[in-house]
Amino acid sequence: MERQIIIEENHVKKPQLNKFLDWFIHILGYTLVLITVSIIFDDTIYIDNQFFGLWGLLAVIIIFILNRTVKPLLFWLTLPLTALTLGLFYPIINIIVLKVADWILMDHFQIQGFFMVFLVSIIISIMNAIMDNVIIDNFLKGFKK
Repeated sequence: MERQIIIEENHVKKPQLNKFLDWFIHILGYTLVLITVSIIFDDTIYIDNQFFGLWGLLAVIIIFILNRTVKPLLFWLTLPLTALTLGLFYPIINIIVLKVADWILMDHFQIQGFFMVFLVSIIISIMNAIMDNVIIDNFLKGFKK
């Protein structure tokens, strides 16, 4: 009898913050990362700074959508090449996603070059992981208690 009570207590739902608000906080964090990288590497990435970062926010939303739709398809299509290069081809997929966002937003978001974009895409991935795991997750834990 006690065992059933313990099992039922472990399955109690914790209160969650609104999923849209979680998503929006992540998007704002990614926007800060993209704008920061565009300031540091201003010859490689250009984001139009009209409307207080609106183009950066729009670029992040487009990149997010592409990462959820196109990137998995590209990953599976290039899996043999990625395996042959021991994973070194994977950042090329990130470059393709950035180039598609560049094409969609035209003059408001521009990516120039190849080798620097390769480095910048790796830096963006690392900064997004740090933003997710260190800053945003700890911030959201405070609201979910």
